[in-house]
Amino acid sequence: MAADRTYSPVAQAARVALDTCAREPGAKKPDPILVGDGVRRQFGGIVAVDVDHIEVQRGSITALIGPNGAGKTTLFNLLTGFDKPNTGAWSFDGRSMEKVASHRTAALGMVRTFQLTKSLTKLSVIENMRLGATDQKGEKWWNGLFSAIWKGQEDAITKRAEDLLERFKLGHMRDEYAGALSGGQRKLLEMARALMTDPTLVMLDEPMAGVNPALKQSLNEHIRGLRDEGMTVLFVEHDMDMVHDVSDWVIVMAEGRIIAEGTPDDISRNPAVIDAYLGSHQGRSLMEENS
Repeated sequence: MAADRTYSPVAQAARVALDTCAREPGAKKPDPILVGDGVRRQFGGIVAVDVDHIEVQRGSITALIGPNGAGKTTLFNLLTGFDKPNTGAWSFDGRSMEKVASHRTAALGMVRTFQLTKSLTKLSVIENMRLGATDQKGEKWWNGLFSAIWKGQEDAITKRAEDLLERFKLGHMRDEYAGALSGGQRKLLEMARALMTDPTLVMLDEPMAGVNPALKQSLNEHIRGLRDEGMTVLFVEHDMDMVHDVSDWVIVMAEGRIIAEGTPDDISRNPAVIDAYLGSHQGRSLMEENS
């Protein structure tokens, strides 16, 4: 990571907290917001996820990396209720999530995006944003008969959606169909829509996939902005430059298990990670860059 980067007070606090953590799989964190124990998912004879213990530090940006097939997205699906493990327990902000349906996690403060964006292409950008808000009074049909019940809330939702679109530089696309957006713009829309729930934990599944280089730096800044506003970020990514640029902590998976944890510098020098994920040539280049 660039030696001359200036970190925000929030980023500095996250890094100080993580400095006390052991550099080992399943390391305990000073203030974990997400905790998992014995989370295992098996498909027939294939064990996709077998995580003994995982913790994500509150207020940090944590990257979850590993080769294709390591189980990263499956673990995301398990922790957010989109899939069910064969065994295991996990909690968010001190609350057990084992029996919480996926559509309820966002209302509790845990929101995720997907590797393949889920925008509704035949709705406008602003309509996609409005759908991201939770507990809308007008969703109940009997309330829908009386505009006085829901009109004020809908106006507030629209104002928040417009503010987020401006923040993510999508304001000019407000009334366009979401299907007219580029791949990178859809990533921005999905991230902006996730913020409509006022989350405390944002989980991003490969936010850089399909994004052109011109938008990558903008996405990086948006992710840092989430942490600086007090949110926790956990993201899956293959772009190691991005991982090294924005993350405070890195968790490495291989063959369904966590094999290493540490700062980006720790991970780039970890022989197990170099062998299992980065490859010896790329590992050497990363070590040279950070030496």
